[in-house]
Amino acid sequence: MTSKNDVLATAERARIAARVLAPLSRARKDEALHAMADALVSNEPTIVAANERDVAAGRAAGMNEGLLDRLTLTPARIQAMAQGLRETAALPDPVGEVVRGSTLANGLRLAQYRVPLGVVAMIYEARPNVTVDAAGLCLKSGNAAVLRGSGSAYQSNMALTEILADAIASVGLPRDAIVLVPGTDRESVTHLMGARGLVDVIIPRGGAGLISHVVENSIVPVIETGVGNCHVYVDAAADLDMAEQIVINAKTQRISVCNAAEKLLVHADIADDFVPRIAKALNQAGVVLHGDERVCALVPEASAATDDDWTAEYLALEMAIAIVDGVEGAAEHISRWSSGHTEAIISTDSRAIDYFIAHVDSAAIMVNASTRFTDGAEFGFGAEIGISTQKLHARGPMGLAELTSTKYVVRGDGHVRH
Repeated sequence: MTSKNDVLATAERARIAARVLAPLSRARKDEALHAMADALVSNEPTIVAANERDVAAGRAAGMNEGLLDRLTLTPARIQAMAQGLRETAALPDPVGEVVRGSTLANGLRLAQYRVPLGVVAMIYEARPNVTVDAAGLCLKSGNAAVLRGSGSAYQSNMALTEILADAIASVGLPRDAIVLVPGTDRESVTHLMGARGLVDVIIPRGGAGLISHVVENSIVPVIETGVGNCHVYVDAAADLDMAEQIVINAKTQRISVCNAAEKLLVHADIADDFVPRIAKALNQAGVVLHGDERVCALVPEASAATDDDWTAEYLALEMAIAIVDGVEGAAEHISRWSSGHTEAIISTDSRAIDYFIAHVDSAAIMVNASTRFTDGAEFGFGAEIGISTQKLHARGPMGLAELTSTKYVVRGDGHVRH
């Protein structure tokens, strides 16, 4: 059982390191990011070996293929993580940016600046690439990173954290700016969620169970990331060749990610033509289909969808299809079942597109584009620390700016209040 004192001591070391990071220049932080990237590449054999132990243990434990894919680190993925760190270094430093400012009527000069959050804790599941993304984004935004990955990725995360901490120490920054929470049991998560005063914010990233557990039990403030029950709506005015291409990409390009499409909605006016066509294409891609009554009448191999199907984030080659009565029906269906992550509309009708944008309340709306583009790197943010589906402080892919808070600086000339 993980000791509470060990977890709190780790958070305390990170808090001390955060005070060193906060005033650093962009040049110092970028130097550290490049050192981290170089260290990942030069230590590739060590990382792959540690990851192979995790993958073997996961496979032996019956982990599904989607999660195994998330867990696996290949040389190409390690190179991509290193490139992500270099791209983060190339981004502007948000710290010190003036959000707004003015001179008040009494002569006081007011400015609101971006500042680091302080200590950012990540609780996440079997995705060791998050270790690198979180460490890099936190460092660039002047925050210390406290990392608590899943037990299934513990060997990978230990190796990555040691390599990254050594890299930043080599350029004179504190090793404790990137720390791994000790232990793999539930108690280590519980202790971290209770570290109010040492940890400034917790960001959970993973399945619905993990996120709801952290949101409901943490006394440390939480930025809620969400599962991806993402929808693609094909309107009556859609280019059907485009629609087929987008649906196949959104569903199958990578099944284990939160921006993969899980649901397909089709306008009733084109259902007789498009539903059998897209079902054939999805079947050829190995996708198991579920459908409402009208879909099952058109696609005999589809099983009847249940409420569990409409809420599911499959993370697998599965998809549920519904026929809806226009864009209004699509918006209503999404409002009832969506997780608020990403929804797409395929249409050439500007009125339908405008209605969809106005009435669908999700973090990202794609118009004639795949849901797979909801991603910090694709949005030009460098890596991302998560995709927020809440509405306070940050929403959508969270990059550097979302890892800052603000403070006011007021300059006077002997002003006193009367």
